[in-house]
Amino acid sequence: MKTVLSGIQPSGLLTIGNYIGAMKNFVALQEDYNSYFMVVDLHAITVAQEPAALREASESVAALYLAAGLDPVKANIFLQSHVPQHAELGWIMTTLAAMGELERMTQFKDKSEGKDSVGAGLFVYPALMAADILLYNADLVPVGDDQKQHLELTRDLAGRFNHRFGDYFTVPEPFIPKVGARIMSLDDGTKKMSKSNPNVGSFIALLDPPDVIRKKLSRATTDSGREVIYDPQNKPEISNLMSIYSQFSGLSLDEITAKYEGQMYGGFKKELAEVVVAGLEPLQQRYRDIRESGEVHQVLRQGAENAQAVAEKTLIAVKERMGFLPAQR
Repeated sequence: MKTVLSGIQPSGLLTIGNYIGAMKNFVALQEDYNSYFMVVDLHAITVAQEPAALREASESVAALYLAAGLDPVKANIFLQSHVPQHAELGWIMTTLAAMGELERMTQFKDKSEGKDSVGAGLFVYPALMAADILLYNADLVPVGDDQKQHLELTRDLAGRFNHRFGDYFTVPEPFIPKVGARIMSLDDGTKKMSKSNPNVGSFIALLDPPDVIRKKLSRATTDSGREVIYDPQNKPEISNLMSIYSQFSGLSLDEITAKYEGQMYGGFKKELAEVVVAGLEPLQQRYRDIRESGEVHQVLRQGAENAQAVAEKTLIAVKERMGFLPAQR
C-alpha cells in the first residue's frame, strides 16, 4: 500500500475551501493509502501566534478532521510537534537546501512583501515541509496550486540526498484533484479563499452559524450580467459560487446551469446558502460531539505514537548514511 501525507496549519478559521480542497480528499484517500494527516503546528509559528489561541486551534483542527470523516483506524492523525523527528529532519533538509532555492519560493515573497522584518522560520519552512513528507517516504502528497513549488523543492532535496548518500527517499508525487481543488474568495473570484484573509466576509468558516453563512453569501461579489453560467475566465465570481454549489449539492455544473436558466443571481445565492447550511450542519454537530467527548486527545496520542515509530526509523537511517555517530542505548 502506498503512503499519502498532508497537513493543515492551525491558524485562522478553517474554511469551506479547506474542506473542499483538502479534507474531503483526505477522507477519500484514507481508504486506499497508508495515510498520515497532520496538524502542522510547527509551521503555524512561522508567524507570531498567541499561545492560548494556538492550543485551541490545534485541537479544533484535529476535531474537524474527525468531524469531516477521517477515521483514526484508517489514518494516522497527529500534531506535527508531537513527533520531534520532524524538527530534526527539518534541520537536515535546511542544510541541503540552497539560499537561492528558498528565495525563489513565491509564498515567502508574498508573505514577506512590505514587511520591515521577517522571521527566518518563514524563509526556511519549505525545508521543514520537505522533512514532513520524507520522514514517511510518502508516495503522494495532496497539494493546492500554491504548494506545488514547495513539493518540487521536496523532490529536489530527496534526489539530492539520494545522489550524495545513496538511494533512500521516495521522490513524492503531487495529488491535485481536478474538481474543487481551488475555492476562491467571496469578495474576489480571482484569489483563493484564505482563512488568513482579514476580511471575514471573504470566506465561509466551517463553524460559521447558519445566519452568518446566509449573510456572507448574500453579500458575495458577483460578475456583471445576471446569467448563472460557468465561465471562470469571464465570470469568475459566479463560477466560484457554482463550484461551491456543486460540491455541497452533488449537482454537476451543467445541471446547475440548467436549473437556474433565466433566473437572476439573487435567487441562486439564496438557495446556495441553504445548500451550504444543510451540508455543514452534520459536520458541525459531529464537531461539537467530538469536542465535548474529549476523544480527540486519545486520537492524537495514538496517531503520534504510530507516526513516531516510523519517523524514528527514517531519521536513524538518514543519520547513519550521513555519517553521524549513533547514540549508545
